[in-house]
Amino acid sequence: MSLLDQLQKATPATGAPENTFNEDQVPAVVDEIFTAAIEKHASDIHFKPVEEKLVVFFRIDGALQEHKTFEKLWHHPVVARIKIIAGLKIDEHRLPQDGKSSFSMGDKEVDLRVSVLPSQYGEKIVIRLLEKNPKMVELRDLGMLPGALLKVEKHLADTFGMILAVGPTGSGKSTSLFSMLSTFDPAKFNISTLEDPIEYKIHGVTQTQVNTDIGFDFPDGLRTLVRQDPDIIMVGEIRDQKTASLAIESALTGHLVFSTLHTNTAVGTIQRLLNMDIDRFLITAAIKLVISQRLVRKVCSYCREEYAIPQKYHKLLSDETNIDPKMGFFYRAKGCDQCGNTGYKGRIGLFEVLEMSPAIEEMIINGASSADIEKQAVEEGMILLRKDALYKAATGDITIEEAIRAIN
Repeated sequence: MSLLDQLQKATPATGAPENTFNEDQVPAVVDEIFTAAIEKHASDIHFKPVEEKLVVFFRIDGALQEHKTFEKLWHHPVVARIKIIAGLKIDEHRLPQDGKSSFSMGDKEVDLRVSVLPSQYGEKIVIRLLEKNPKMVELRDLGMLPGALLKVEKHLADTFGMILAVGPTGSGKSTSLFSMLSTFDPAKFNISTLEDPIEYKIHGVTQTQVNTDIGFDFPDGLRTLVRQDPDIIMVGEIRDQKTASLAIESALTGHLVFSTLHTNTAVGTIQRLLNMDIDRFLITAAIKLVISQRLVRKVCSYCREEYAIPQKYHKLLSDETNIDPKMGFFYRAKGCDQCGNTGYKGRIGLFEVLEMSPAIEEMIINGASSADIEKQAVEEGMILLRKDALYKAATGDITIEEAIRAIN
């Protein structure tokens, strides 16, 4: 029985002892929380103080799950322990603090990015867990439909131009870019990246982390990279007009450039670049492909079961897809040991891939609306995120509830 389980047993209602608190136990308790988070493949740990408790949550597959609850007297010692680990000021309780550390579990080492925020009930801590050598996801395992995958593979053979992965924070953009980069042989191509922070380590690739504290940002790094005779450049994120201009210029001068941008749709990327004062002609000349994406939870394959598509979804499927709702099935899972009784295990991507065709180039130059450009792209074969979600619900990858959540 673990120390945390022993502590929970002391007071069944709250999960922590009322009269047996021992501050010497705090380091071991914190370590056990870290270990449990890593074992459950959590991306974040939340230490959240509420009125009379300290509640620990894990973010697993994008969703928060409650892990443990402690009595309030554990709050300050646990916070102090984490501050010590992260090299933060333990006597500062009024200002936010950020720090970092690492944690080892067997042969696995994880970086800890610690954020401390004062709240009405005391300091709340959120820790991002970043595996130092995560397993690279193969391009074909991201979840792209065959037509979208063929477009991506086609443009990975280009010798210049830009491929953008777009979407909100946490939508898997960096994972997609690294999956694409991993298809190139670093012995044949000079590949360089600018990142903040470096997430995946790729053998043979020159990876550089920007550091704004010393004035080394994405534009500075990009100016230097183009003097390093690169074939392929990956810029972690386009955040401003200067970075966008330099990335576009690099794509037009014989480099294949990969980057990310925060927009909600593939077509919306065009307007976002226009808002950054990028010329329409440069956009059409440089961009080859825009991949908009989301991450959704996969239904657990160990306990999933099919059921007839409910009548309330018939019109949606008939309007959006070529699936016959009377003949198809949706899938759900009851929950089992494999998925922690949640019904979900792992995540998969939803994608829409916009290819810069001659017709779309002309529409952009002529100032067509985003709606008209999207309509043309759909006529040329682009599958929208909502349709991709419905297809994956009908093929058993995700639940219809997860599909609806993702597309609304």
